[in-house]
Amino acid sequence: MSQGSDYTEDNIRSLDWKEHIRMRPGMYIGKLGDGSSADDGIYILLKEVLDNSIDEFVMGAGKTIDISIQGSKVIVRDYGRGIPLGKVVDVVSKMNTGGKYDSKAFKKSVGLNGVGTKAVNALSSFFRVESTRDSKSASAEFEQGNLTHQDLLNDTTRRKGTKVSFIPDEVIFKKYKYRPEYIVKMLKNYVYLNPGLTIVFNGEKYFSENGLKDLLAENINESDTLYPIIHLRGNDIEVALTHSKTQYSEEYHSFVNGQNTTQGGTHLAAFREALVKTVREFYGKNYEASDIRKSVVCAVAIKVMEPVFESQTKTKLGSTDMGGDLPTVRTYINDFLKTYLDNYLHKNPETSEKIQRKILQAERERKELSGIRKLAKDRAKKANLHNKKLRDCRVHFGDIKNERNLESTLFITEGDSASGSITKSRDVNTQAVFSLKGKPLNCYGLSKKIVYENEEFNLLQAALSIEESLADLRYNNIVIATDADVDGMHIRLLLITFFLQFFPEIIKEGHLYILQTPLFRVRNKKETIYCYSDDERRTAIDKLKPKPEITRFKGLGEISPDEFKHFIGDDIRLDPIMLDKDMSIEALLSFYMGKNTPTRQEFIINNLKVELDIVEDNHAN
Repeated sequence: MSQGSDYTEDNIRSLDWKEHIRMRPGMYIGKLGDGSSADDGIYILLKEVLDNSIDEFVMGAGKTIDISIQGSKVIVRDYGRGIPLGKVVDVVSKMNTGGKYDSKAFKKSVGLNGVGTKAVNALSSFFRVESTRDSKSASAEFEQGNLTHQDLLNDTTRRKGTKVSFIPDEVIFKKYKYRPEYIVKMLKNYVYLNPGLTIVFNGEKYFSENGLKDLLAENINESDTLYPIIHLRGNDIEVALTHSKTQYSEEYHSFVNGQNTTQGGTHLAAFREALVKTVREFYGKNYEASDIRKSVVCAVAIKVMEPVFESQTKTKLGSTDMGGDLPTVRTYINDFLKTYLDNYLHKNPETSEKIQRKILQAERERKELSGIRKLAKDRAKKANLHNKKLRDCRVHFGDIKNERNLESTLFITEGDSASGSITKSRDVNTQAVFSLKGKPLNCYGLSKKIVYENEEFNLLQAALSIEESLADLRYNNIVIATDADVDGMHIRLLLITFFLQFFPEIIKEGHLYILQTPLFRVRNKKETIYCYSDDERRTAIDKLKPKPEITRFKGLGEISPDEFKHFIGDDIRLDPIMLDKDMSIEALLSFYMGKNTPTRQEFIINNLKVELDIVEDNHAN
């Protein structure tokens, strides 16, 4: 018998709460990341603390939440009831301890299992909690979950409430940085879902009067809406919806008890089904579901008693019941739309006429494309069967599907050499590779027909599974991995144009990134430093004196698989592609990808001069 097969009492270990969280952080906060993605762990830490403050507001205690993030330190201060002073240490350091097990006090809370702040505590190099109530305060400080200091029952004149400060541990979250854009989007969602709540972030106030109507207005330009946003409210449900004039696929923003369920769940499936049923009954026509939902942009929020989510990060609802004496989620949402949406359409004939014209247009386009779509799907299946374009990952199959879905990544590469390096270097569990052949077509101004007729676009669409909506998106992260030269930059632009033209919600929902790879390798016999800019190169040369070896990487294919695994592993650098809400997609594409050659040429020359000035200054220094 081999030594590795021995199994004795010495193999059995009992981990305390903080050791288990630090050893398996993904079970508690999803993925780690460095802050380049909206669902990276550092934002989940903020959300876990913030959810407790939101629950205080929901219970009628405290209308304002103050948030400060300076560098890596996060401070969240609410003006709720404050943690009971004798339990300040317990609620942030003892598992299965909290006030939300009493469903009478927190009937429709987000966090029900007493884990959130414990995870924040365990994964922070510094964590401090202070509670104020009845003119007295108590506080406690921790390092990596270990209590280092506490003060009990001090007299104070401060307002009641809870203040939590923490610094994410760099041992767990390597080289992280908070991006204000992601935080602002999270905070806006909170105020949309909680009318009357004010959140102050680094001095900037966020407040909403119109709930989900404001959320939809934030995500779609008024000029792109087919009709004014329909806004419906019930006791435990709120819906806002419209149709886009230019967008092809469906776009949904779904929430449960204030939690943004980015992966949907039973409530979103019920909503999509109920929308189709209500529309069919209103018009008395058995329209295709895809025609009804084509180009729809919706936000739906429900409140459920003791919701069951499919993971600790609460991104997908698993509950089928509303709780209490209410019916199932499916029945509740269907009854609501059947009454409220039907009434709205009867009272607003102009809107109902526009919706019907949109459905009929979608029907015509579907029939025109039916033959092409069938051939395209057959080609996609055949190509995938022979594995010509896509090297898939294992995350879609087996036991790791739910646990690591947020880490699923598709690298879109140019050429066989680059895709070969990434394929050999990748984590086969979570990272897939799609290889482009040559430069993609500039699809600005073209119809959806081109997606099926063009082999590259057709196979990419099939790989992502995004033909009709993001609900079936197979990869949470889509990463464009091209060379850092003129051709590589051009391919980036063409791919971004593809997504903006046909699938803008991929970008709106934060799924598209650019992979940053090093330009230089600076090394001596003892150390190797990879540099992503001239400044980093100069710093590395100074550090590795005298005369280190310097290599300039000209393309991804030149980087060996052994080296490449550093750039797509724990030290991966991703730049998110983000849309300015005030910028029209049509105007953006028209300027950069259209035929306005003189205007664009002038823009490039002016901006190139700025870049040249910077380069000259650097050389002078």
